[in-house]
Amino acid sequence: MSIQNLHPKIDLHPKVRTVASTQSEKTEIVLPNDTNMLGHLLGGRLMHFIDLTGAMAAYRHSRANVVTAAMDHIDFIRPVRLGDLVTLKSSVNRAFTSSMEVGVKVWAENTRTGEVAHVASAYLVFVALDEQGRVARVPQLQPETPDEVRRYEDALRRREHRERESVRRTAGKLAVAALEAEQDTSS
Repeated sequence: MSIQNLHPKIDLHPKVRTVASTQSEKTEIVLPNDTNMLGHLLGGRLMHFIDLTGAMAAYRHSRANVVTAAMDHIDFIRPVRLGDLVTLKSSVNRAFTSSMEVGVKVWAENTRTGEVAHVASAYLVFVALDEQGRVARVPQLQPETPDEVRRYEDALRRREHRERESVRRTAGKLAVAALEAEQDTSS
C-alpha cells in the first residue's frame, strides 16, 4: 500500500519541499567485520553508511531514483571503535535543477559509557533520474531556520567551487593531451 493510499491529501510531487521533509537517520552497530586491525571502523565502511544515509534524504526530496555524483568533502574527526553505535543524520542542503547537495553528520556512541561524540561530516551531490534513467528535475528547497539558510547559501558556494575545479581539471587534461599530440607528431 502506498503512502498516497494511506494519506490521499499528501502531494507527492510538490514544487517546493522543506529541509525537514528530507531528513533521514540511520543507526548501525560497529561489528568486527566493519573494523581494521586497530578495532576502528573502516573509513570505506563509514563512507558507505554516509552514502546510503545521504541517498535517503535525496530520495525523500526528489521522489525519484538518485545516483551519487560526488562526495564533495568528508572529515574524519575521530575514530569509531568496535561495539560503538554509529548514528548518521542527513538532509538536503540545497536543490538545483536536477541535483541536490546533501549534508551528513555522524556521531558515535560508546555503548558502555553512553558518551556521544561527533566523528565525521560529509557533503554529497546526488542527481535525480526518471524511470528511463534520464536526468530529472527536482523540487525547489525552502530553508526555514537560520541554520538551514546558512547551509543553503554555503551549498551554492561549494557548487561554484566544484564547477571551477571541473573547468580547471578539464583544462589540465586538454593541455596534457595537446602536449602528447605534439610529442607524437615530432617523433
